[in-house]
Amino acid sequence: MIRLVLVDDHALVRAGMRATLAAEFTVAGEAGTVADAVDLIVREKPDVVVCDVHLPDGTATDVIQGAVARGVTTVFLALSVSDAAADVISVIRAGARGYVTKATEGDDLIRAVHRVAAGDAVFSPLLAGFVLDAFATELRAPEADPELDQLTAREQEVMRLLARGYAYKEIARRLTISVKTVETHASAVLRKLQLSNRNELTRWAADRRIL
Repeated sequence: MIRLVLVDDHALVRAGMRATLAAEFTVAGEAGTVADAVDLIVREKPDVVVCDVHLPDGTATDVIQGAVARGVTTVFLALSVSDAAADVISVIRAGARGYVTKATEGDDLIRAVHRVAAGDAVFSPLLAGFVLDAFATELRAPEADPELDQLTAREQEVMRLLARGYAYKEIARRLTISVKTVETHASAVLRKLQLSNRNELTRWAADRRIL
């Protein structure tokens, strides 16, 4: 069974998360601060950390970096009331595999944990669109990017949707192509960019502000 650590500074929120997730996963522990979270993660080495973005002594980014600095690499799913672009981009750049808001329904949260544990990026279309809008006014004329230029126009469309966390079926529906064709394009994108999975693709795209 997938082992979780829950990080939030509000005990009631942690209790709610535990009630939602405990039937499906093993909750190895809870923490309410960055320092306690890092210590707990190092000790328990969970499969997934569900982490609030803003904590009394720092942020989810600090938790991720603190765990990595102490030699523990695990999967992080950010959970926050915030849908601010800066928060989303910050935790993705730090290494989080997903970002969902606290308004997410219980079943959707369970699915999100399963997906990040399996190596997928979970980045809701609503948040992806918000981030895209937030950065739209900041984008300058694009400079030549040899890596991006390797991709065909269709591969670039698939790449952006993959990086935003869309499932293959959702991408197929949006682009009016078959799921098999989406899978073919996705494989080509990862191969050409020399990336291993969606998580790396999301960070690659976020670094270039092309989400």
